[in-house]
Amino acid sequence: MSGAQVVAGGGDFRPRVEKLLTDILGLMGFPARLDLQDATDGSLSVALHFESGTPPSVEPGKRSQVLDSLQFLLNKMLHRPGVERRWVMLGAGAHPEPRPRRDAAAQQQAAAAAPVTSVAQAAAATPAQPPARAAAPAPAAQPQQRNARGGQPAQQAAKPAQAQAPAKSAEADERTLQVEEDPAFREAVRKLAEKSASLGRFYAFAAMKTEDRARVLKAVEGVGGVKVAAEGEGRNRRVVFTPAKPAPMPKRSLLPDDDEDDVDA
Repeated sequence: MSGAQVVAGGGDFRPRVEKLLTDILGLMGFPARLDLQDATDGSLSVALHFESGTPPSVEPGKRSQVLDSLQFLLNKMLHRPGVERRWVMLGAGAHPEPRPRRDAAAQQQAAAAAPVTSVAQAAAATPAQPPARAAAPAPAAQPQQRNARGGQPAQQAAKPAQAQAPAKSAEADERTLQVEEDPAFREAVRKLAEKSASLGRFYAFAAMKTEDRARVLKAVEGVGGVKVAAEGEGRNRRVVFTPAKPAPMPKRSLLPDDDEDDVDA
């Protein structure tokens, strides 16, 4: 084979574009009639006239993320190694406006026309700076003065009272909250507590509101063989069911069914 590149705008370019676009739009479920024409900037412009309505977020005559993604995919499939690139532009219901592009010659002319400043000119344009003054010596450290009673230093005694306040208040106790009772919720929680006590399994409720944690703690009152308490802080706070007699997990499975009765004693 010779080292010459295959021209993308050859005789088979338009049929390839039509075939790929027709297949892609058919797989998307939005078949369209294609109108191809050569654009002024050298690209191939394609107007998509959808036959059964436009895809979501696509409006005729306007750009959209759907068409931009389809255009990017199409050009990636067309521009293979060894083939001269020719860009394909897509538009919904009409031909897209060509994007302005600056060619290499215009960029070179703009760079040549830019003024060049030499190092000497830059130094002459920069005003001379006065010499920096020597830094003043740091004052000698003064000994800390004691207060009149000979106690802690006066500077420490003058600290504001709020600095000694606790940084974060403790979590509120859900048992003290007054919440409305939900009979169905209460029955389900009591059954889980009884299950934890009978099977010796640990359970926990996470990502619950403070009011729901309060309902859980009030619902398990009177259930024996299990201890239920709220643990953790902030988003990690949860309600934990701890059986009085924990039972080991069955040896035959790491994730047994909770309803199994063959738990090892």
